Amino acid sequence: MRSDSVKTGTQQAPHRSLFNALGMTEEERKRPLIGIVNSYNEIVPGHMNLDKITEAVKLGVAMAGGTPVVFPAIAVCDGIAMGHIGMKYSLVTRDLIADSTECMAMAHGFDGLVCIPNCDKNVPGLLMAAARVNIPTIFVSGGPMLAGHVKGKKRSLSSMFEAVGSVAAGTMDMDELCDFEEHVCPTCGSCSGMYTANSMNCLTEAIGMGLKGNGTIPAVYSERIRLAKHAGMKIMELVEKNIRPRDIMTEKSFKNALIVDMALGCSTNSMLHLPAIAKEAGVELNLDMANDLSAITPNLCHLAPAGPTYMEDLNEAGGVYAVMNELTKKNLLELDCMTVNGTTIGENIKNCVNKNPEVIRPVENPYSETGGIAILRGNLAPDSGVVKRSAVAPEMLVHEGPARVFDCEEDAINAIKGGQIVAGDVVVIRYEGPKGGPGMREMLNPTSAIAGMGLGSSVALITDGRFSGASRGASIGHVSPEAAVGGPIALVREGDIIRINIPENKLDMLVSEEELQERRKHLVLKDKEPLTGYLARYRELVTSGNRGAVLEVPKN
Repeated sequence: MRSDSVKTGTQQAPHRSLFNALGMTEEERKRPLIGIVNSYNEIVPGHMNLDKITEAVKLGVAMAGGTPVVFPAIAVCDGIAMGHIGMKYSLVTRDLIADSTECMAMAHGFDGLVCIPNCDKNVPGLLMAAARVNIPTIFVSGGPMLAGHVKGKKRSLSSMFEAVGSVAAGTMDMDELCDFEEHVCPTCGSCSGMYTANSMNCLTEAIGMGLKGNGTIPAVYSERIRLAKHAGMKIMELVEKNIRPRDIMTEKSFKNALIVDMALGCSTNSMLHLPAIAKEAGVELNLDMANDLSAITPNLCHLAPAGPTYMEDLNEAGGVYAVMNELTKKNLLELDCMTVNGTTIGENIKNCVNKNPEVIRPVENPYSETGGIAILRGNLAPDSGVVKRSAVAPEMLVHEGPARVFDCEEDAINAIKGGQIVAGDVVVIRYEGPKGGPGMREMLNPTSAIAGMGLGSSVALITDGRFSGASRGASIGHVSPEAAVGGPIALVREGDIIRINIPENKLDMLVSEEELQERRKHLVLKDKEPLTGYLARYRELVTSGNRGAVLEVPKN
């Protein structure tokens, strides 16, 4: 066993004395040591139930003959961090989570890991760590929140942010806003739409690192506790068979994840996280693959914010495996990929039927013949921009309009809520990229303000920052190269005509190459914000959005 390095032999007598100090018996010490990464805290609604999930996992591990050992991982609530300096500290935690988990796993000789994440950066951060450490690992999340109900309609956090915009537009009063505030987030769990947290938990099933239902069983269901116990038991089988993350997270399984991403209509943040996870697994995943697979993958789901259905509806319809089984009708998936079940994807999904064709469209009747995410390129985004195509109004799939340029999110929000943005405009928010932010803030406040002001089907937003999975509309993010490194988005001027053509994967400003070259000669980049601490280090090490905003040590 790997843990023999810390508990067996004469040289390990000091180590054993420290295990004694923990109150661990000799019988416990002789069993495989299973590290349980518990992301529980009391500030993130998606994590407040993880203490119960952890206890269930511990019981499952012990039932199957292992010794569970719990250690923590941090988590940021993107909703609470939204719209202020806190959002600079969201994406950056992905690497802190990966690094700290690697440190704990390697320092203490664990034989296996059970990762218990839930919200946006914990899932990819822990998947990155699992690929790095490459010891048997299984994931079990905390599960999604149930949808709220306001005036007889299901609602979610995106409805809450858009309600704020409606108040600014004068179409909603404060009493109605309070009604939303009290009822849109009724339970613990990751917010109830197909936002980033739920996207990544669903993709954990698709890639093979989580059991059936990991992405969809609601947080408050007792079924979630049973799932956690099964995950605890299953890790012991993975340890016995020595099935490791890199046996599961292969080039074929990342292809499966991208295809399921397109079918579900996942958050654009998946286009940051999947390349970052793949890099740790030694797999090259470039964004051209996303467009190639999108071209052949039908979009089968319109979960909030793209449509009126929620995670609980997807769960009742059969969940991720039912979506995958639909996709087999077009022979889109690699069915021989190994999973944490110890069986293949094909074996896992063969009897998982679609129980509700209104929630999961059959492949014969998709929302669209192409996938939910598109990668755009052009003279405004030479490397790439990303849009959640499935959440764009049909009339905005092709759009031309004047640029309204802002050098930070706050200025854009003030202009939107102040009535300075009108139908047809293209709002450009720059210097919010991985380096420019730093931290690549989510733009849920401006997109929600646009929607709340009634402009969601007539105004586009383009940024080198990123979007919450709760954003909808013609919201194009991850524009690379970013403004802070002199990307073309830094050259855009007020009134320049921007042309968006999502079906053709194009994003251009209608400015001649000669004019752009002249502008570049006189370009003065926005001054860097003086920074200390983690953000200062992050800014120096982070790469561009099209590369997954991964950290790299600069070459000498």
